[in-house]
Amino acid sequence: MACKNGAGSLASDFEGKTSMDPSYRPKKLKTTDTEVKSTDLNYKHESRVLVLYTGGTIGMRIHDGVYTPEPNFLVNELRKLSIFHDQEYLDKHSICYGGQTPTPWMQSPLCMPLSKEKKNVIYCVYEYEPLLDSCNMTMDDWARIASDIKTYYEDFDGFVILHGTDTMAYTASALSFMFENLGKPIILTGSQIPIFEIRSDGRDNLLGALIMAGNYCIPEVMIFFNNKLLRGNRSIKFDSSSFDAFHSPNFPPLAVLETKIHVHWDEIFTSNTTQKCTLYTNLCPSVGLLRLFPSVTTATVRQFLAPPLKGMVLESYGAGNAPDSREDLMQVFSEATKRGVLLLNTTQCHRGSVNPSYATGKALTDAGVIPGSDMTPEAALTKLAFVIGREDWSLEQKRKKLSQNIRGELKTARTESLVSDFKLIDSLGKLMKISSKEEMQTLKDAIFPSLMCTAAQNGDLAVLQKIRKAGGHIGMVDYSGRSPLHIACGKGHFHIVQYLLQHGAPVHVRDNNGRSPLYEVVKLKHLDIIRLLVQTGAHLVLPPYKLGSELCMSAAQDDVDSLKAWALSGANLSQSDYDGRTALHVAASHGHQDSVEFLLEQGVSVTAEDRFGYTPLKEATAKGHREISKLISDSVKPTVGTSTSTDT
Repeated sequence: MACKNGAGSLASDFEGKTSMDPSYRPKKLKTTDTEVKSTDLNYKHESRVLVLYTGGTIGMRIHDGVYTPEPNFLVNELRKLSIFHDQEYLDKHSICYGGQTPTPWMQSPLCMPLSKEKKNVIYCVYEYEPLLDSCNMTMDDWARIASDIKTYYEDFDGFVILHGTDTMAYTASALSFMFENLGKPIILTGSQIPIFEIRSDGRDNLLGALIMAGNYCIPEVMIFFNNKLLRGNRSIKFDSSSFDAFHSPNFPPLAVLETKIHVHWDEIFTSNTTQKCTLYTNLCPSVGLLRLFPSVTTATVRQFLAPPLKGMVLESYGAGNAPDSREDLMQVFSEATKRGVLLLNTTQCHRGSVNPSYATGKALTDAGVIPGSDMTPEAALTKLAFVIGREDWSLEQKRKKLSQNIRGELKTARTESLVSDFKLIDSLGKLMKISSKEEMQTLKDAIFPSLMCTAAQNGDLAVLQKIRKAGGHIGMVDYSGRSPLHIACGKGHFHIVQYLLQHGAPVHVRDNNGRSPLYEVVKLKHLDIIRLLVQTGAHLVLPPYKLGSELCMSAAQDDVDSLKAWALSGANLSQSDYDGRTALHVAASHGHQDSVEFLLEQGVSVTAEDRFGYTPLKEATAKGHREISKLISDSVKPTVGTSTSTDT
């Protein structure tokens, strides 16, 4: 995690990098909030969200008759609104570790009141300096935002980006491509009227974004506006003044917030891999958009395609058509593609797709222009910048990637039939005299989670596959908040865990007791599954004292296999419990030589003192364990200071 860099300023992994855009203004990331990791909360019933405030109308104030971004204003005002901050909850549940007093300029994180989703969303607001109107956003800003999210990726359950509306769809699209194998929600939102005006859409937009980021593990980059959660790379700004400013013309909303929250789980795009989340921030700025119009001159197009341009989105007519009678124009496109310029064809229409079945569309394909299916202009441009920026891909690979669906940005033909011979739901529907599609979906939502968890518990892959093909979603949870992945991990069914991960099962979901699949499998010491989960990007989410207590318990029982499981999961074995005692203290005190040897091999601190002033060596000596005293004294392993971090 980035460290504090002066009063309220946070260091960033992006600092010092060469900018892609000469207009980019270097930024600082500031906060007045206590770091979430230094605050002990009830991790079973709360989630943690990082809000990155980039600017935009949502936090503006009127100066000289016009709206302008106001630094150091948003957070203090949010604290005054009860719908955004429950100070009483924090006062009851918040403890700074080690009795440390926060720096004077630091305050507690903000906390939303308990909602129907039964989790208190704890959130920190980190503000960029300077704040921007989104018209001034650059590719470097996209890369900076992405880098900051990656820096804090393991510390939070979800991320909200407060952003101006004018270029929000570009930023959302760019972030979706830069994050590969994303496992947590990233939600952009803003407003048409500043949040502190009497009439404002900003309050509902921010509340909705926080609720969705803190309660639903939807691993996508999204836009939340007007009670709809949209896939970011499918969204466009549709209206400059309406509260319903964003539409997704070719793809349904991922969720709709009405009297109940309806999440369309079958539409969620998952990575379907066992690889960790990876970030690629190298974007190519030498790209552009050209909209065809009648009688466009060859000279204009040739000039547009001249170096240093490396890629262009061509907005053509209708279903991807261009004047095939214009051989001069087709010749210019062909010449550009032959010298390595990537041309991507999208439609000018608000809704629809490129379909080269017309002769006028086929002419572009013959000239080397790549069909862009139903991508929005924003998605097409940012995808082009991302693909060209991937220096590890050949030109032919880049051409293929542009026509492939890599982040849910375009429509492809379904390769998997949703028709199944799973008859149970149909039989129940007939028995209950259900006739409508909506009622049948409600029945599936009620039945499928328990059926999938039962199949996972029994290790029955065939039944799990049938339920999934019948419409069951891998990420569904049962009444206790446990997913099929939780159950399979708890039973040690490696083949089920592998299948679930390969089909997009979320590894970061926690059940109603705050337990993740990784925690389940660590407790049961299934080392092969631990390796697979960690490879996929899973990490422990435990308060430091809880982790320290777990390690001390394993050491007290001389359970070396348990200590190995914790180590394999990425846990800090030097973490102390509430008395400052580490696992090495406990193992030395009990005379457990095997545990002592393992902990020393792992580099656990031999000099750490508990709150009584005892080191592990003093413990062993006081209890008369001479061999262990000698082991510790002879240890030449480098020491690792005791940490109070939850980043385990």
